Amino acid sequence: MSQYAQMQVPTGAVIADLRSDTVTRPCPDMRRAMAEAEVGDDVYGDDPSVNRLEAALAERLGKEAGLFVPSGTQSNLLAMLAHCGRGEEVIAGESYHVIRYEAAGASVLGGIALHALPVGEDGGLDPDQIRASVKDDDSHHPVSRLLSLENTNYGRAVSLARIGAAQDAGRAEGLSLHLDGARFFNAITALGCRDIDLAGGFDTVSVCLSKGLGAPIGSVLVGPEDLLARARRMRKMLGGGMRQAGVLAAAGLHALEHNVARLQEDHERAETLAKHLDTLGLGDVTQATNMVFLTPRADLDLSILPAHGLHVAAPDPAMRLVLHRDITEAGFAAVLAAFTMLAEAKGAA
Repeated sequence: MSQYAQMQVPTGAVIADLRSDTVTRPCPDMRRAMAEAEVGDDVYGDDPSVNRLEAALAERLGKEAGLFVPSGTQSNLLAMLAHCGRGEEVIAGESYHVIRYEAAGASVLGGIALHALPVGEDGGLDPDQIRASVKDDDSHHPVSRLLSLENTNYGRAVSLARIGAAQDAGRAEGLSLHLDGARFFNAITALGCRDIDLAGGFDTVSVCLSKGLGAPIGSVLVGPEDLLARARRMRKMLGGGMRQAGVLAAAGLHALEHNVARLQEDHERAETLAKHLDTLGLGDVTQATNMVFLTPRADLDLSILPAHGLHVAAPDPAMRLVLHRDITEAGFAAVLAAFTMLAEAKGAA
């Protein structure tokens, strides 16, 4: 019998929310930083905390400028609008966020075509398919303008070699390069590389602060000053201009200083959970960075999980289980115990 089978798990209250790393809440130190933040009017450009955040991320990633925005979706949209004109095209992976989960905003609001390519098992794109997707200079076609890559993709940290090959293919065809780095720091943690190693080859990079880093809101788009100036104007058009946003930027600054190094702990817990689920025989299990994907057996009674303190998303067909900083040691033990009970309810352990 598993060592976790004998644990007493309280019923009712949520002990561990595994739906996403976006569910984290500011810790007391982050709240203190927010309360004490120096602020100004960011639309005028005089919020010192916002300016520090934008400059800090731009410097870390080797770019000229940064732009603080409310969400990763807006950050990606602004990048595409800044890179592309109406009737031009973005090439990206069919499972990438800009294609699948951003309501086709680039097309709806910017008149930008989206060309979806198959995504490899490692989350990367094939260089030959990138080259083949670039349109001839013909009035029948949109103008291929931007290659948008993603790292991580469904938790998978795409290798620098794979990213570099895609970048080379795009550059050879005259494309600009954008990286959706919503979980940028999970990627560099898994790859064991420097920020600049992943960001350096891209014109623009979007980094989210409200996922693994634990800030309550915000992403930063970094890139060349002239392109970021266009993005800033478009942020205003989209209603994304903020006033005393320093209270939010302060949370991002705190996250960058204190919460990047600990991401390795989330990755290690995800690996532990994946091994536990595999040992229990609950179904097909894969793991990458801070995410575990379980495609459960059809005979399992998944209602056991919320009854024992776990908040999880429904399988579709896999259940995504995301480890993050708000899951305590006791909470993680409860996660392992709840899945043990799920297995033992059907005699699978």
